[in-house]
Amino acid sequence: MEERRKYRRMELASHLVIKNLNGTEKEVPIEVVNVSKTGIGFICENELNSNTIYEAYLTIWMKENIHAFMEIVRIEKIDEKRYSYGAIFIGMSEMDSMRIEVFDTVGKMEK
Repeated sequence: MEERRKYRRMELASHLVIKNLNGTEKEVPIEVVNVSKTGIGFICENELNSNTIYEAYLTIWMKENIHAFMEIVRIEKIDEKRYSYGAIFIGMSEMDSMRIEVFDTVGKMEK
Protein backbone atom coordinates (compact mmCIF):
# COMPACT_ATOMS: atom_id res chain seq x y z
CA MET A 1 0.00 0.00 0.00
CA GLU A 2 1.35 3.40 -0.95
CA GLU A 3 1.88 5.91 1.85
CA ARG A 4 -0.36 8.94 1.24
CA ARG A 5 0.28 10.92 4.41
CA LYS A 6 1.87 14.30 3.92
CA TYR A 7 3.56 14.29 7.36
CA ARG A 8 5.25 11.42 9.16
CA ARG A 9 3.25 9.86 12.02
CA MET A 10 4.83 9.83 15.47
CA GLU A 11 4.10 7.60 18.43
CA LEU A 12 3.10 9.51 21.55
CA ALA A 13 2.29 8.09 24.95
CA SER A 14 -0.61 10.31 26.02
CA HIS A 15 -4.38 10.60 26.19
CA LEU A 16 -7.19 12.74 24.87
CA VAL A 17 -10.33 14.12 26.40
CA ILE A 18 -13.02 14.42 23.75
CA LYS A 19 -16.12 16.56 23.89
CA ASN A 20 -18.85 16.22 21.30
CA LEU A 21 -19.93 19.54 19.83
CA ASN A 22 -23.64 18.65 19.90
CA GLY A 23 -23.78 19.82 23.50
CA THR A 24 -22.76 16.69 25.39
CA GLU A 25 -19.49 17.01 27.24
CA LYS A 26 -18.55 13.43 27.99
CA GLU A 27 -14.84 13.01 28.59
CA VAL A 28 -13.51 9.93 26.84
CA PRO A 29 -10.05 8.55 27.63
CA ILE A 30 -8.15 7.11 24.66
CA GLU A 31 -4.84 5.48 23.84
CA VAL A 32 -2.90 7.51 21.29
CA VAL A 33 -1.26 5.27 18.68
CA ASN A 34 0.35 8.01 16.60
CA VAL A 35 0.09 11.70 15.91
CA SER A 36 1.29 14.03 13.17
CA LYS A 37 0.91 17.69 12.36
CA THR A 38 -2.31 16.92 10.44
CA GLY A 39 -3.92 14.01 12.27
CA ILE A 40 -4.06 11.41 15.00
CA GLY A 41 -4.62 7.68 15.34
CA PHE A 42 -6.04 6.36 18.60
CA ILE A 43 -7.83 3.46 20.29
CA CYS A 44 -10.96 4.00 22.35
CA GLU A 45 -13.52 1.83 24.13
CA ASN A 46 -16.33 4.25 23.27
CA GLU A 47 -18.06 4.18 19.92
CA LEU A 48 -17.58 7.54 18.20
CA ASN A 49 -19.25 8.69 14.99
CA SER A 50 -17.54 8.94 11.62
CA ASN A 51 -17.47 12.37 9.94
CA THR A 52 -18.20 13.99 13.30
CA ILE A 53 -16.21 16.86 14.74
CA TYR A 54 -14.92 16.57 18.31
CA GLU A 55 -13.10 19.00 20.54
CA ALA A 56 -9.92 17.44 21.87
CA TYR A 57 -7.30 18.14 24.49
CA LEU A 58 -4.10 16.21 23.84
CA THR A 59 -1.57 16.00 26.65
CA ILE A 60 1.84 15.99 24.98
CA TRP A 61 5.31 14.85 26.01
CA MET A 62 6.09 17.93 28.15
CA LYS A 63 2.78 17.71 30.04
CA GLU A 64 1.39 20.59 27.99
CA ASN A 65 -2.08 20.50 26.48
CA ILE A 66 -2.83 20.95 22.81
CA HIS A 67 -6.36 22.11 22.10
CA ALA A 68 -7.72 21.10 18.70
CA PHE A 69 -10.83 20.22 16.78
CA MET A 70 -10.70 16.95 14.86
CA GLU A 71 -12.89 15.01 12.47
CA ILE A 72 -13.12 11.21 12.65
CA VAL A 73 -12.31 9.86 9.17
CA ARG A 74 -11.62 6.17 9.88
CA ILE A 75 -13.19 3.64 12.26
CA GLU A 76 -12.17 0.00 12.67
CA LYS A 77 -13.51 -2.37 15.31
CA ILE A 78 -10.58 -4.16 16.98
CA ASP A 79 -12.47 -6.48 19.32
CA GLU A 80 -15.62 -6.56 21.46
CA LYS A 81 -14.63 -3.50 23.50
CA ARG A 82 -12.19 -1.41 21.46
CA TYR A 83 -12.22 0.65 18.29
CA SER A 84 -9.34 2.08 16.27
CA TYR A 85 -9.87 5.61 14.96
CA GLY A 86 -8.15 7.94 12.56
CA ALA A 87 -8.88 11.65 12.67
CA ILE A 88 -7.66 14.77 10.96
CA PHE A 89 -7.11 18.04 12.75
CA ILE A 90 -9.44 20.68 11.35
CA GLY A 91 -8.73 23.39 13.87
CA MET A 92 -5.54 23.87 15.83
CA SER A 93 -3.53 26.94 16.75
CA GLU A 94 -0.34 27.55 14.80
CA MET A 95 1.62 27.36 18.08
CA ASP A 96 0.27 23.87 18.85
CA SER A 97 0.89 22.73 15.29
CA MET A 98 4.49 23.91 15.60
CA ARG A 99 4.91 21.99 18.88
CA ILE A 100 4.06 18.76 17.06
CA GLU A 101 6.40 19.68 14.21
CA VAL A 102 9.27 20.37 16.67
CA PHE A 103 8.68 16.99 18.32
CA ASP A 104 8.82 15.36 14.87
CA THR A 105 12.08 17.13 14.02
CA VAL A 106 13.71 16.13 17.31
CA GLY A 107 12.55 12.53 16.80
CA LYS A 108 14.15 12.42 13.34
CA MET A 109 17.45 13.75 14.71
CA GLU A 110 17.54 11.12 17.46
CA LYS A 111 17.22 8.28 14.93
